[in-house]
Amino acid sequence: MKSKPFAVTAFVLIAALCATAQSAPQKSFDAMKSLAGNWSGKNTMGDPINVSYRITSAGSALLGEIQSSMNGQSEDMISMITLDNDRLLLTHYCTAGNQPRMAATASPDGKTITFDFVDATNLSSPDAGHMQRVVFTFLDSNHHTEDWLFLDHGKNISEHFDLQRKS
Repeated sequence: MKSKPFAVTAFVLIAALCATAQSAPQKSFDAMKSLAGNWSGKNTMGDPINVSYRITSAGSALLGEIQSSMNGQSEDMISMITLDNDRLLLTHYCTAGNQPRMAATASPDGKTITFDFVDATNLSSPDAGHMQRVVFTFLDSNHHTEDWLFLDHGKNISEHFDLQRKS
């Protein structure tokens, strides 16, 4: 008879732990939300870049905005990061005029989150230029990098942002 109360207690404890355990996508989303604020730094060419992140939609989305210029032209783009059941998605609204969606995977230590291409809207063909991957690397609470990979007719174009928190 003593084993029955023990079994009930063990069951309740395990159920409570399962209820409070976060899924890998939720942990990655929480890490991404830690980027909320304003960031500045340099891109691959050494040009200044500003990136801002803000939590929106009652905490269910993270809005990222990249502000830069190339050849005197504005290169402003936004990305929305959201949970979709058992995966974390990033939708990038690109100056190329399409909207690739990418799904996240995290490194075992959680310091790197990689988003890889899933599909896109407004993509004229699979070879048309679009963002294929973005890798966020968390160096510390005030420093992170972003590595963006653009694929255009089989050619990879990489962009690296080294960013420091401004506020």
